[in-house]
Amino acid sequence: MVTLRNRYEVVRPVYSEDSFAADHEKVCRRRKTILQHIKDCDSKRATNAVLSLLPIIGWMRIYRVREWLLGDVVSGISTGMVAIMQGLAFSLLASLPPSYGLYTAFFPMLTYFFLGTSRHISVGSFPVLSLMVGAVVTRLVPEQGAPANITGFEGLTQDQQRVLVASSVTFLMGVFQLAMGIMQVGFVVMYLSDTLVSGFTTAAAVHILVSQLKFVLGLSVPGINGPLSIIYTLEKIFVQITSTNICDLVMSILIMIVVFIVKELNNIYKAKLPVPIPIEVIMTIIACGVSYGFNFEERFDVGIVGKMVSGYETPIAPNMQVIQNSAVEAFPIAIVGFAVAFSVAKVYSIKHDYTIDGNQELIAFGVSNIFGASFRSFAASTALSRTAVQESSGGKTQIAGLISAMMAMIVTVALGFLLEPLPKSVLGALVIVNLKGMLMQFSEILYLWRKDKPDCVVWVVTCLGAILLGLDIGLAVGLGVELLTVVFRTQFPRCSVLANIQGTNLYRDHKDYLHIFEPKGVKIFRIPSPIFFANIEFFKDKLVEAVGFNPLRVLRKRNKALRKIKKLLKKSNDDTTETTDDMNMEELDLPTDLKDLPFRMDWNAELPPNISVPRVDLHSLILDFSAVSFLDISALKGLKMTLKEFIHIDVDVYIVSCDAYILEKLHSCMFFDDEILTSMFFPTLHDAMLHVLDKHKDKKSNAEMEDHFKNTTQPLITYN
Repeated sequence: MVTLRNRYEVVRPVYSEDSFAADHEKVCRRRKTILQHIKDCDSKRATNAVLSLLPIIGWMRIYRVREWLLGDVVSGISTGMVAIMQGLAFSLLASLPPSYGLYTAFFPMLTYFFLGTSRHISVGSFPVLSLMVGAVVTRLVPEQGAPANITGFEGLTQDQQRVLVASSVTFLMGVFQLAMGIMQVGFVVMYLSDTLVSGFTTAAAVHILVSQLKFVLGLSVPGINGPLSIIYTLEKIFVQITSTNICDLVMSILIMIVVFIVKELNNIYKAKLPVPIPIEVIMTIIACGVSYGFNFEERFDVGIVGKMVSGYETPIAPNMQVIQNSAVEAFPIAIVGFAVAFSVAKVYSIKHDYTIDGNQELIAFGVSNIFGASFRSFAASTALSRTAVQESSGGKTQIAGLISAMMAMIVTVALGFLLEPLPKSVLGALVIVNLKGMLMQFSEILYLWRKDKPDCVVWVVTCLGAILLGLDIGLAVGLGVELLTVVFRTQFPRCSVLANIQGTNLYRDHKDYLHIFEPKGVKIFRIPSPIFFANIEFFKDKLVEAVGFNPLRVLRKRNKALRKIKKLLKKSNDDTTETTDDMNMEELDLPTDLKDLPFRMDWNAELPPNISVPRVDLHSLILDFSAVSFLDISALKGLKMTLKEFIHIDVDVYIVSCDAYILEKLHSCMFFDDEILTSMFFPTLHDAMLHVLDKHKDKKSNAEMEDHFKNTTQPLITYN
C-alpha cells in the first residue's frame, strides 16, 4: 500500500557560505565575563542561587501535608528497617563492627536532607563502597599481624583502629566529592558509561560473594588485599573447607532460600502489596530469637554480632597519615559512590518529573560523608534495593529518608542490645541474597557481543580487571579501555562516498541504495567524526582510496612529463640548449607551470609514447563536513596540504555543511590564502552540487547531470 506523503518545494538561490553571509546578516554575540555576570545578578538570580544550594527550600514550599505526609511516614519506617539490616550486613564488608553500619544509616542522611536534590534515594551504605573501604581497612589494619606504622593507632584496639581508618578514608572521599561539586565538574561521571559501571559492579558482586563465604561457612579467613587477592582468599577457604560450621551453613542456606522466595513474590505481587514484605527484618528477628534461645554461640560455636555500641560516641578528627596512605583508593571510591547515587537518582527524577543537579549532588554527598566521617560512619551512597523500597512504599520526599534515619537512631540508642545474639552468618546470607541483581548482569555479555563488540570488550575487561586486580585498579583499567574505544571510534571512523538519491536533494552512501545517481567527474566524500592529530592521516588515506589516485603522485608525474614535453619542443625547434631531467622533490611538488606551452594542455588526451601520466577523470571533489565537530591545529595543517594537492592537479575542492565555529577557527588560524578561498565553502551539499553543475554545464559529461537535476536546480517552502 502506497502511503501519501506531504510534499514541499524550495525555491531559493544557490548559496555558498560567502553569498549566504552577504544576503543574511549574522548577529554578533559577545560572551559575558564573570564580572559582567556578577554585575547583572539581580534578586531573582540570587534567590535561585540560594535555592540551588539548599534544595530543601524548593520542595518544602510545595509540600502537600495531607497528601504526602502519611506516605512519607510509612515509607520512612519501611525503608528504615531495611536500612538497619543492610547497615549491619554491609559493615562486615567494610571489616568493621556491625554497629557502625547504623551510624552510616543515620549521620549522612541528616545533611543530605537539606542539600540533596533527589527526593527519593535512600542515603546510606552501599555494598561496593563498603567493600572498597574494607580493602583499605584490612590493608592498614590486617586481622593477623601488626598494623601499619601510624601514630594515631597507639593505644587503640584493633576495632578502634579500623574505625579510624574507615572514617578517615570516608572523610577524604567527602573532600574529593565536595571539591568536584564546587568546581562544577559533575560531568566527570559521564565518563563512567553504563557498560563500564555494569562490568565493575558485577566484579564487585563477585568480590562481595567471596568475602561473605567465611561468615556463611563459619571459617576464620584473614582479609587479603592487592592483585589476585580473590584467588588467595578462595585458596584459604578451600584449605579450611573441612572445618565448616554446619550450623552456620544450614542457617545461611535456609535464610537465603526464604529471602529469595519472598523477594520474588514481592516482585510478582508488587502492584497488589501496599508495602513490600520486609523479609530481611523478619528473618533477622527470628534468627536473633533462635540464636539467643538455643545459645548458638556456646553450643555450636557460632560467631555472633556481639557487643553493640550503645548511643553515639564523640566526634573524631581524620588521621592525616591514614589520608596520605589511602588517597589513591579514596578517589575511585568518591567517583563510584557518586556515579551510583546519581544514576539511581536520575531514574526516579525522570519517573516523577523533577530535575536533579549533578554538581549539587556532589556537594550534598561530599558534605554528608565529611559530616558522617566525623561521627565514625563509613562511605555513604545509595542502594537501588533500598531506594526502591522508599519509592514503592509511598515516599514522596526526603522526609521519608529522615524518618528512616530516626529509625536507625532508635536502634542505636535503645534497641541495639537486642541484636547482639544475631549470627554473623545471617548477615552474610542477607548480603549474598541481595547480590542477585548485580550477578544477573553477566547475561549482558551475549547481548553486548551481538549489538556492540567494543562495548562488550569494555564490560569484559572491566569485570575481569576488577576481579583479578582489585576494584580500584580494575576501575582504572576499565576506564582506560573505554577511552581507548572512544579514540578507536574517532580515529578510524567509517568514511563513505555519497551519491544522490534519484528525485531528491538527499545524499546517502552509494553502497546502501540501488537507485542512485553519481555524476561523472564528481566525488562526494564524508567523514563522520572530528578531524584531529590522531586521524588526519587516516582521513588522507581514505580520501585517496575514495578518489582512486594520489594527487601528489599525479602532480609529480605531470611535472616530470612536462619537463619531457618541453625538452621535445626545444629539440623540434633546433634548440641546442641542454636540459636536464633532474628535478628535486620540491620542484616536483610545485603547481604545474603551463605558461610557456604553445598549446592548451589536456592531461587526459593522448600523449607521446614515452610519456605516461595517470589519467584523472575527477574535476570536482566535495567534502561533507556535516559530522565534523572540531579540527585541531595538526588537522588544519594536514587538511590545507591535502586541499592544495588536489587544487594543483586542477580538481576543484568544495567543503559543505561546515560548522560555524569551525569556520571561525579557520579564519583565525589563517587557513585561507590565494589558493584556498572562502568561496569553496557551501552551506549544504546540494548547493555545492548545483554550483558544480552550473560551472561545468558546457561539458558533454554533464548533460546527464543537468537532466537529472533539472527539477531541483532552483532549490520559501510550499507544502501540498
